[in-house]
This record gives sequence, structure tokens and C-alpha cells, in this order.
Amino acid sequence: MHLGTIDVLFVILYLLIIAGVSVWSIRKSKASPSDYFLANRNLGWWVIGASILASNVGSEHIVGLAGTGAASGLVMGHYELHSYIVLILGWVFVPFYMRSMVYTMPEFLEKRFNAKARRLLSVIQLLSYVIAKASVTIFAGALVFNSFLGVDFWTGAIILVIVTGIYTILGGLHTVMYTEAIQAIILLFGSAVLLFIGLDKVGGWHAMINSVPKEKLNMFRPLSDPDFPWLGITFAAPIVGVWYWCTDQHIVQRCLAGKNEREARRGTIFAAYLKLLPFFIFLVPGLIAVAMVKQGTLTLTDNNAAFPTLVKAIMPLGLRGLLAGGLLAALMSSLASVYNACSTLFTMDIYQKMKPEASGKELVRVGRIATGVVVLLGMAWIPLMGRISGTLYQYLQSVQSYLAPPIAAVFLLGVFFKRLNAKGAFTAMVVGFIIGIIKLTLELFQKDLSGVLHDFATINFLYFCIYLFLFSIIVMVVVSLFTPKPDEDHIKGLTFATTVAEDRAASRASWNKWDVILSLIVLAIIASIFIYFSPLGVAG
Repeated sequence: MHLGTIDVLFVILYLLIIAGVSVWSIRKSKASPSDYFLANRNLGWWVIGASILASNVGSEHIVGLAGTGAASGLVMGHYELHSYIVLILGWVFVPFYMRSMVYTMPEFLEKRFNAKARRLLSVIQLLSYVIAKASVTIFAGALVFNSFLGVDFWTGAIILVIVTGIYTILGGLHTVMYTEAIQAIILLFGSAVLLFIGLDKVGGWHAMINSVPKEKLNMFRPLSDPDFPWLGITFAAPIVGVWYWCTDQHIVQRCLAGKNEREARRGTIFAAYLKLLPFFIFLVPGLIAVAMVKQGTLTLTDNNAAFPTLVKAIMPLGLRGLLAGGLLAALMSSLASVYNACSTLFTMDIYQKMKPEASGKELVRVGRIATGVVVLLGMAWIPLMGRISGTLYQYLQSVQSYLAPPIAAVFLLGVFFKRLNAKGAFTAMVVGFIIGIIKLTLELFQKDLSGVLHDFATINFLYFCIYLFLFSIIVMVVVSLFTPKPDEDHIKGLTFATTVAEDRAASRASWNKWDVILSLIVLAIIASIFIYFSPLGVAG
């Protein structure tokens, strides 16, 4: 990236800050499962909110979103405007999660259903981390190392894995969340600088809008669009969103580490505001790259390289170090959150079940070992990623669309429908998971298929997500209605209908009018963005 002296100093300063925070946090942490996996349940709202965003926004977003913006325009912005789903986490799910005092999402399913549901979700989530998180993060991180610093792809991947692993393994969630809070600030500031410099280069916002083809500005493509029909993305994106933001371990774990329900909910409200930013600072630069290509001031040979190409072309020496620090922040924060979530899932949901007499120190040690295994598997999956989608971010969303629907359905109905029992939930998760894996496998080899198998393999991933979600709901409801009711004492406090008055009152006392007002403002901003980038706005 041709870093100058001041750029190198920026990067060194960033690394020193992260090292200092890590050492401070490691010294404060204790070798107990509660501290290692949930930061002793003692974090405030600002750390929770910043950590949620940093866990979500990794190098795959920076590289992938700009590439998607250049290739397909703003349509994938539906996934980046999930602030309203983050609010659902805070207002709907957090009360149940905090009352249940669980370590993991599979543990919550055991409380709501049974141990079989817990084991199944543990396996599914660990698999999803391998093929949709660890591999994508390492791939994008290595791409950044290669594009910006000239480091060989696999050398960059190994460096990324080792450096991030050191402080994650030593400090646990306490260290991860405090370093993520710092990394979120660096990441957002550095990327915002690129956005404003880019807009200045193309002549401002309106000049960029006028330079980009209308179809790239439209977030609601016609039903005839083969990749992103508006009906598919309008309903599929929230399904994936509920799975990702409300049921996935590496996000919800931040809320579980909160001091109380109030801090956890306010953390999600803060995260909802932060989540509005990636649409502009990561996706819009892809449009800036398109505008510069049209104006003849940029040459773009690969859409996935839109972000690094833009940085090389427009960021002056002295500011590239700021971007490099932001990129390192994205790489390290997202990968660290995956590390910690994997270790928590394996240790608390699988190993502790096998060895209930294991000591706290033994559980922490096993969690550290499990982390390394998952990362190695993620690296092994990287060569197969290109078979699914040529655009990194679209690969990520398509894979999630095959894994998310059954889990999202089980958690949603689990808290809203008290008649849902363990047999219904388990059946839907097993059948839905099998169908999703079949779709993913066939898509890997679709070029070699014909007939019905080819037709199934090439179903639009958005429509497939909706079909699988509805199918999962039907399966779990039908099976539940034809099997005995769940014991109401067993599910007490785990559904809306079985929550006692005392818990309802405590939950109501944890929020005030400002929490509601701030949440409504987020919804109004999202609605405005959707209207602006629709046929009713600039895309019309």
C-alpha cells in the first residue's frame, strides 16, 4: 500500500494501544468460566454496543461490501440496514436470555426444549462458524494483507490467525470486548475518512448519484431480476437477520455479558445506531469506485478488490496508515469474536456435557484448544468458497440463507408460541438443516448436475431461504400439535405466555421513554433510506 513513515507510525500506535488494552484486560481476568466466557457478566451498554458492531463488521464486510456495491449496487444494503433486527434482540429476546442466566444459545434451547435441541444447535452453529465466519474472515483478511501490504495470501492468513489468537486465548471475552470497543472506533473513523475523500474526488454526493447507473441505486429490484428480486430480499433478509442478530452466539454473547437487562438492551440500541453506518462507509465506496471508473479516473479489474483499489488510488500518504489501522481492527475484532464464540460453544455445550465434573480451569483450557481446531477447519474450507459465489459478500449471505431459517423459526416460535414442544422444534431443526446442507452441497457442484438436481441447486438463494423458513414453521407446528404439550413449569419464564407478573414488572422497569424514542428514531432513519434508494427516490 506504499505506506509512508507517518502511516507506519499510525499502525504501530494502533498495535500498541491494542497490546496495552489486552495486557490490562488479561491482568484483570480470572481463570473462571464466567469471566473467560462472559466477562463476569459485568459490562456496560457502551462496551456491549461497540462490541456488537465490531463483532459483526469484519474484513469480509469492508472488502465484500465495497465489492458488492461495485458489482450489484446497493441491493445488498438490506442486510446492512438490520438495525431494526438488533432492536428486536434488545426488546424481544434479551429479557428471556438475561432471566435464564445461560452461557450459550444452545443452553437456552435446552431450557426451553431439551438436551437434544441443545446438542443439535451446538453442532449447527460450530459448522456455520467454519463455513460462514472463520473461513470468510480469514479469506478477506488474507486478501487485505495481499492487496495492501504485498504479503502472500496464505502467509497473511497464518499471521492473522496467530496474532489474533494470542490475546483471545489468553484473555477470553473480557479482553475481546474491550479491544473490540477500541477497534470499532478506529474502524469507523478510518472508513469514514475514505468515504468523504472519495465523494470529494467524484464531485460530491449528487455527482456520484448521477454517475452511477439507476439500477445500482435501486434496493428493490423487479421480480424478474435473477439474483435479487425485491420480494425475495425483502423477506429473506429479515429471516437471516433474526438468526444472526438474535440467536447467534457470537452476537448474543455480548448481551449475556451485560450487568443487567437495562445495560444489555441499551447496548443493543447503541449498536442499532452504529449499524446504520456500514451502509454508507463500506457499501457506498463501491458506488464511488463505479463512478470513478465511469469518469475515467480509476481502473477496476476485480470487483472484490474495489476497496483496496480505491484506497491506493485516493488515500494520501499519512491517511493510509489510518485505513491500515482500521483494516487491522476489522480483521482482528471479527476473528476474535468467532474464536471466543467457538470456544464457548464447544466447551459449555459439548465438553461440559461429556465431563460434568470438569473444573473451571479445565473448561478454560479446553476452550482454548477448541478455538485452534475451528480456525484450522475454516482455513481448509477457503478453497471451496469460490464455487458458491464469485462475490465474497454474496457468498456469505447465500450460505447463511441455507443455515438460518430453521433456527430463526425455532427461536421465534419458541418465545411466542408456548404450545411448541421439543419434538416439534427438534424435527424442524433436523429436517431443515439436512435440506439446507443438501442445497449447499449441490450448489458446490451445480455445473456437473442436470435435471431436477440442477433445478434445485440453482433455486435463488433468497427464495430458498423463505421456502425453508415457512417449511420449518409448518413442520414444527404440525409435529407439536400431534404430540403432548410441554410442561408449563418447565418453560416458565421462557415464553411470553408463561412469564410471571414479577418478571414482567422487572423487565418494564428496565426501560424508559428515551429508550423507546431512540429506538423509533432508528426505524425512521431506516425507512427514509429505503424510500430514498427505491423507484420512489433516486432510482426512479
